[in-house]
Amino acid sequence: MSGGVDSSVATLLLHSWGLEVQGVTLKLFNNETSCSLETKTCCSLQDVEDARSVCVDLGVSHYVFNFTKTFGTTVIDKFCDAYLSGETPNPCIDCNRFVKFEALQQRRRDLGFDYVATGHYARRIYNDDTQRFELHTAFDEHKDQSYVLFHLDQDTLRHMLFPLGDLTKTQVRELAREAGFINAQKQESQDICFVPDGNYAAFIHNRTGKTFTPGAIVNREGKRLGTHQGLIHYTIGQRKGIGVAAAQPLYVYEKRPETNELVVDTDMKTQCRGVIVRDVTYGALDHIDGTQQLSVKTHYRQKAQDAVVTNASNKRLRIEFCAPQRACAPGQFAVCYRGDTVICGGTIEDIIPE
Repeated sequence: MSGGVDSSVATLLLHSWGLEVQGVTLKLFNNETSCSLETKTCCSLQDVEDARSVCVDLGVSHYVFNFTKTFGTTVIDKFCDAYLSGETPNPCIDCNRFVKFEALQQRRRDLGFDYVATGHYARRIYNDDTQRFELHTAFDEHKDQSYVLFHLDQDTLRHMLFPLGDLTKTQVRELAREAGFINAQKQESQDICFVPDGNYAAFIHNRTGKTFTPGAIVNREGKRLGTHQGLIHYTIGQRKGIGVAAAQPLYVYEKRPETNELVVDTDMKTQCRGVIVRDVTYGALDHIDGTQQLSVKTHYRQKAQDAVVTNASNKRLRIEFCAPQRACAPGQFAVCYRGDTVICGGTIEDIIPE
């Protein structure tokens, strides 16, 4: 329970179904002062009190689990390492994967509970034909969070509940209002919880001691266009704030930490034909044979794009899009769908140039 309206209504529904429910909020790091009430994160002390208030209203127990060590090593340190190596990480997926699911599922087993339930917008469906649990997109396509949950394996799905999967956000807020919850109209968390001011460079410098040196901005042909202020300040697909004047808008295409070069170019020249994906996790299938036609997301809010997906090697995929795509960033995630069903997903390792 993050203290937000979604996890609160999930608790309400579970309780109304007659299940034995215990509410849990996770303590993820120690610098609570960085999470003030003005930020749009999900970790302030007020959030803990909001979650506890809902549990009091429902008459269920509420606990806080200290996962600061796990969060530090599997999320924060991984986030810093990825940025320093030129990748663009998604710490929210790592938090879901290693903390909210892997670590919390282990705590569930230790305590003898049957399920972990969350306020994510997704659906879990059992397929009688394949005898596998499947992750499906939510009924509310605007709130669907299946992209960030692609990593859930069969054992985890067997012990998961997603009470909000068939509801819209409007319905969820109405249920919270009817229940009298204090967070019925609470704003959603948006920022990375451990960097609430969005200054990734300062955070990584303070945590690692690393400094970021200026270097050359070049186009894809290698022509020098200007000087960047440190690769860490830029993200793949970025348009504004590059600092180079040009007749046409420029976009960040690639970061090269080995040469400290930032590669930029015009829109058409920064598109890619496909991606190579590593560390693939399978969901509805246990593997992909040969080549399959699927739809693929490389960004959370992106509409899934038609693609040809090929099993390249052990836990690797080659994905070639039917139409060129922009801002496919190493370190981000590619998730493959068939219709509304998650087939598999993994980390983008490299891009296939157009």
